[in-house]
Amino acid sequence: MKNIATIKPISKKRLATVRTPVLSSRRIALLCEGSDSTPTLKVRRSTNAISFGSTRMPTGSFTPEERTILEGFQREKVQFVASPDFLRAGAERRIFAEAPVIAKPDITWYQPLLDERTPSASGSTIRPPKSLVLTAAQERVIFAQLNYARFRVARTQRKAAREGMTTESARDMLHWHAVAEKIRKQIAETNLALVLAMAKRVRSADLDFGDLISEGNMALLRSVDKFDFGRGFKFSTYGCRAILKAYSRLGIKTQKHRQFFPVEFDPELERADHSNDTRAARQNDDILEVKNLFQSDRAGLSDIERTVIFHRYGLDRPVNASQLTLEQVGLILGVTKERVRQIQNKALEKIRLALVSLNPSMAYSLPGIIGTPN
Repeated sequence: MKNIATIKPISKKRLATVRTPVLSSRRIALLCEGSDSTPTLKVRRSTNAISFGSTRMPTGSFTPEERTILEGFQREKVQFVASPDFLRAGAERRIFAEAPVIAKPDITWYQPLLDERTPSASGSTIRPPKSLVLTAAQERVIFAQLNYARFRVARTQRKAAREGMTTESARDMLHWHAVAEKIRKQIAETNLALVLAMAKRVRSADLDFGDLISEGNMALLRSVDKFDFGRGFKFSTYGCRAILKAYSRLGIKTQKHRQFFPVEFDPELERADHSNDTRAARQNDDILEVKNLFQSDRAGLSDIERTVIFHRYGLDRPVNASQLTLEQVGLILGVTKERVRQIQNKALEKIRLALVSLNPSMAYSLPGIIGTPN
């Protein structure tokens, strides 16, 4: 018969001398993310229930979109940037309740800017309003909120893999997932100007501007997911390099594609100018709105202002009709050309305010609508 080894209990004196190990940042990350051997839940769909591992929940408890999100949690683990603050007591209160409120950006200029990226008839480009720039402290707050929300999803995900999913835990995952997606969208919208700035820097004939914007937006979202806010750097430092790297990969991919599929120049296969067509169509619609505004006198123009606009821009005349210069209009009114310029600018400002009150999206289209006559 084999000898059975006995385990001696540790004395209280020796137990008191045992030190509690200090958790390093790498150890904290492993505890937050969980080991790679964590079992994943298998999703089994039926007509009346969804099976998460050994747990079955009625399908009526969730919408189709929520069921799709929950099934995605079973296929892959939620990734986030770990922080020691997430494991401390009262983390949710400090990160959300006690944190300063971050203002949301105004992105009404973004879509019009994409359509108006080519120069207008006057040779001037449309400039977006001043974008919202977050300080380093504000970036740490909002990125901490993003990664803490994902940390809560990952923690519930690991618990469900071990003990099974309940309706309450599924609701908790959906709640924190919605919080994370909302914050992620806010961060991306705040830094949309980075994509435009980097796209203008690498502007070339080989890459379409729309492709640059699309690839830059995808790189921006990847940067938001991977940015480590605990290192103390600004997000623009990391995001700009990531966007430029994405543009470099796009250029190499496009060059290889043209090497494998060389095509002789054919005018019938020339690239479609969708941006100019869209801009021209929208300008025609806006010009009609400006003409209606001028004819109905809803802008509150005086008689002399209407005379200046009539001769300078010819809104009531045919398109091919000649337009008078400042000096010629001054001779008609008996004033100097500088005075005509002042009256013209004042009238244009009244038209602009009237247009903005009717349609705010036309605030940045007015220079392209009216133009600058010779």
